[in-house]
Amino acid sequence: MADLIQSALAEHLALAAKVGEELSPSIADVGKVLCDALGKGRKLLTFGNGGSAADAQHLAEEMLGRFQRNRGPLAAISLTADGTALTCIANDFGFDQVFSRQVMALANAGDVAVAFSTSGNSQNVLLGLQTAKERSAITVALLGNGGGKIAAHADHALIVPATLPHRIQEMHILIVHLLCEIVDQWAAGRTVR
Repeated sequence: MADLIQSALAEHLALAAKVGEELSPSIADVGKVLCDALGKGRKLLTFGNGGSAADAQHLAEEMLGRFQRNRGPLAAISLTADGTALTCIANDFGFDQVFSRQVMALANAGDVAVAFSTSGNSQNVLLGLQTAKERSAITVALLGNGGGKIAAHADHALIVPATLPHRIQEMHILIVHLLCEIVDQWAAGRTVR
């Protein structure tokens, strides 16, 4: 058991170091995009499936609440949080449409859509991101597995250099926390309604 734990921790730390080396400038760029958009009164929309849905919710709720500093709430919504909307859309239009229908209704030019997919190939995530682009939203994708089909549709693709979903998700949550820290630091210095 101890060997299993040590091996998993070593994998995690090695991947975190690689993410730091390869993605730090891109994470900073996405942090600036979020601050700029939120500062202009735009909103953040997040979505993903399974564990990625949890990461999407986590990012949105940190914006509405707070991360480390007291500050006003920032406009954010996770499109995975409303089970009624998800099942209604899936039933009436198909599961592939669960995010695109919501994005169509909620996204405006200058908003930021952040999609999460460990595979980079989830069809509903892809369609949601494509719809966000059509609505002139800024698109960000947190991905793994080389980025898959989704990477080509993101203005900013943060691709974790890994193939194991659990390791990718560990890095996605690290990236979420880094983005929250950037936004938190910026937002704490201003008055937000």
